[in-house]
Amino acid sequence: MAHPSQLGFQDAASPVMEELLHFHDHALMIVFLISTLVLYIIVAMVSTKLTNKYILDSQEIEIVWTVLPAVILVLIALPSLRILYLMDEINDPHLTIKAMGHQWYWSYEYTDYEDLGFDSYMIPTKDLTPGQFRLLEADFRMVVPMESPIRVLVSAEDVLHSWAVPSLGVKMDGVPGRLNQTAFIASRPGVFYGQCSEICGANHSFMPIVVEAVPLEHFEFWSSVLLEMATMEEVTFMMDEDMC
Repeated sequence: MAHPSQLGFQDAASPVMEELLHFHDHALMIVFLISTLVLYIIVAMVSTKLTNKYILDSQEIEIVWTVLPAVILVLIALPSLRILYLMDEINDPHLTIKAMGHQWYWSYEYTDYEDLGFDSYMIPTKDLTPGQFRLLEADFRMVVPMESPIRVLVSAEDVLHSWAVPSLGVKMDGVPGRLNQTAFIASRPGVFYGQCSEICGANHSFMPIVVEAVPLEHFEFWSSVLLEMATMEEVTFMMDEDMC
């Protein structure tokens, strides 16, 4: 998660986010060099005799400041397009999760399992335990196995929402009546926080996203426990109906 007075991005937890951080540093260095060069030229023109007509009307300078920006744009565009296509590629996901946005909470459905789904609400400030983060903790986390390709299908039930987890390099809009998809691979275990990034109403800031990446064996145990709980609740409900 972000921390006070943080200047850079959050630590990358997926290969895509690592590529995005490298591209950011690459583009930032180019912008810094351009700014330095332009500032130097401005200062030099003010403090020296560079403003004479032979310099201002130089054909060589015209060629340089036309060709050089084109080369710089190519150096920025090539890695940008590479990352763009890398983010769109979803090949053989090991797990598919449907994230549905509501006003104002998220619901998750593990489509590879039968009856494995839950709603995820923000924990109120008064119910937080020591060590938990205000406005970021949820009562049910989206648990995923680490080092496995995860596909997330994002949609919304009422208004526009946006499922975003900065550490994983994921941000996808949830549109009512439409199914968008994104993917990520958690490269390390941990708990990664995000929030709805679309202004979706009065409680927009109260629908956090919590993704917990765990080893595969821990994920299998977690899913089996949830399935047993769902089965017990279904049996209890059927018994209550029979008694009625």
